[in-house]
Amino acid sequence: MPVAIITGASSGLGLATARALAERGWSVAADARGAARLRAALAGAPDGASAGAPAGRIIAVPGDVADARHRAGLAAAGRALGPIALLLNNASRLGPSPQPALADYPAAELAAVYAVNVLAPVALTRLVIADLLGTGGTVVNVSSDAAVEAYGGWGGYGSSKAALDQVSAILGAEQPSLRVYAFDPGDMRTELHQQAFPGEDISDRPEAATVVPALLRLLDERPPSGRYRAADLLAAVLR
Repeated sequence: MPVAIITGASSGLGLATARALAERGWSVAADARGAARLRAALAGAPDGASAGAPAGRIIAVPGDVADARHRAGLAAAGRALGPIALLLNNASRLGPSPQPALADYPAAELAAVYAVNVLAPVALTRLVIADLLGTGGTVVNVSSDAAVEAYGGWGGYGSSKAALDQVSAILGAEQPSLRVYAFDPGDMRTELHQQAFPGEDISDRPEAATVVPALLRLLDERPPSGRYRAADLLAAVLR
């Protein structure tokens, strides 16, 4: 049974992907900062698997992905489940809301954004890369259109995601036996997106679950390492 490690799995894309993989028979080590919330989100079937997913197993590994001790525990929890075939670096930090211009960005906040969005994915990848090489596995780093578009006020988050895109590209070049994807899910109706637009109605944005088929397509078809947009992958499925 393949194993996935998913960060930021108490809601949004992380939670939706954990459930979808469990339905396919995967075991999942799921991380998020809030222990009670993570366990509640994953509740609904034995061993934390989502309802309708009896073949898979999801275990909650609560903690802050920016903390080295927690990352070590998360990697160990994944190994305890079986061979690690997927690392989904989904946990993200927006930064202050409303978002300040770069000239006014508090240095401590900028460092915290980079710690979660860049340094933690790199560190976690380093911890499990031997496992992934053993399975010919996949790394998916969740990106954003803010990584490639220059949106005023998005300098902290956008530049951190641009850095993560480059990390993904270099890792893919260095490790040709792996698949390494920078995955841009597009706008979603998530808490982070709401933080980016405080006080605005984002009910027109799609639910995170609607993006999961695009991510699963990457896992199923294993195209070359690179940057992929969910909108493009979903459009190809629908044709």
